[in-house]
Amino acid sequence: MAGNSDPLSPRAKLAVTAGKAVAAASRAAGRGSGSVIGGRVALKLDPDLLARLAEHLDVILVSATNGKTTTTRLIAEALRAAGPVVSNALGANMPAGITSALAGGSDARYAVIEVDEKYLAGVARDTDPKAIALLNLSRDQLDRAAETRMLAEHWREGLAGSKSVVIANADDPLVVWAASSSPNVVWVAAGQMWKDDAWSCPSCGGVMQRPGDDWFCGECGFRRPTPSWALDGDHVLDPHGSAWPIHLQLPGRANKANAASSAAVAAVFGVPPQVALERMYQVQAVAGRYDVVQFMQRDLRLLLAKNPAGWLETFSLIDPPPTPVILSVNARGADGTDTSWLWDVDYTRLSGHPIFVIGDRKLDLAVRLEVANQTFQVCENLDQAVQIAPPGRIEVIANYTAFQDLRRRVGN
Repeated sequence: MAGNSDPLSPRAKLAVTAGKAVAAASRAAGRGSGSVIGGRVALKLDPDLLARLAEHLDVILVSATNGKTTTTRLIAEALRAAGPVVSNALGANMPAGITSALAGGSDARYAVIEVDEKYLAGVARDTDPKAIALLNLSRDQLDRAAETRMLAEHWREGLAGSKSVVIANADDPLVVWAASSSPNVVWVAAGQMWKDDAWSCPSCGGVMQRPGDDWFCGECGFRRPTPSWALDGDHVLDPHGSAWPIHLQLPGRANKANAASSAAVAAVFGVPPQVALERMYQVQAVAGRYDVVQFMQRDLRLLLAKNPAGWLETFSLIDPPPTPVILSVNARGADGTDTSWLWDVDYTRLSGHPIFVIGDRKLDLAVRLEVANQTFQVCENLDQAVQIAPPGRIEVIANYTAFQDLRRRVGN
């Protein structure tokens, strides 16, 4: 399975086969891709399976609060220039989903794996990655995720003394603090639009100073490291000072930042920036995100925004007013059931857009928009919102399970 030089043990093979059978049954029953349940069964039969499957692969882990699915996809495209890649492209990013993905990659040389922030240290321990990309840390799923500094501390402990090359965002103090325990770090100036989780120093608790794009702690001297890669407008600057143009089909500054980090990762494996960036152009949509779909004779662009930092980035890439905007928010298990994060989002950025509100928590969102002095209409469902929206392409922004609901409704 994971290379002919050292075939999997009979127990591991049985675990892989059983996992695939359960996944196939789950798909046949219409219960999704089956990757998570298949991985769970496989790990029950062989708890060491993830480590065994990773043994003959060059593993790259990608973790962050925002952008990890897209960055995983961009890195995978870039590394295909150097050999076959296996990846958890659909975003099943906990150990069961990761195990399922690796079990399907028998001829792969590279494994590019998105990892949920809370599981990074454990997955890194099991898979012995050659590289780990750390993009950002911000508040998310307030009811169950540890606050961001605790997550950063968890990363810091997990990376201490790691042999992996860590590719880390120099503009996010929490990421810098987490990565600084690692002996081999490549710093990327990828930017940080959302700063509300990084006003106090993660090292000593002092107040962060933020002159221009720089940052430092006035009390303990913890400061922004000098980056060797940087996003500069529409270009990536490499360690030699060469500027490489970024041409993406994915919109927005955040995706240019993801491309800069991805180019730095690809370079670790000998793929030059020009080749890496050319390959990233192939990516049009990621698990439905950024897709433009036809629904009820209208063009709808589907955008995912799961937390305040994600909403801020998304507002920066929608078409200008008077483009209609549909907002959909749920608060189911996978979203986090606490909707107080809505108060951290600056909805005044939607001024001038006709706004339509749907989703399980449409009334929570309506109260928030009311306080932000926005004009909006609450609708029963997507169909009603599309029906009454004024002409033109519609931007649809939804959080995690609301986004899945939308994709099912529009047949995407």
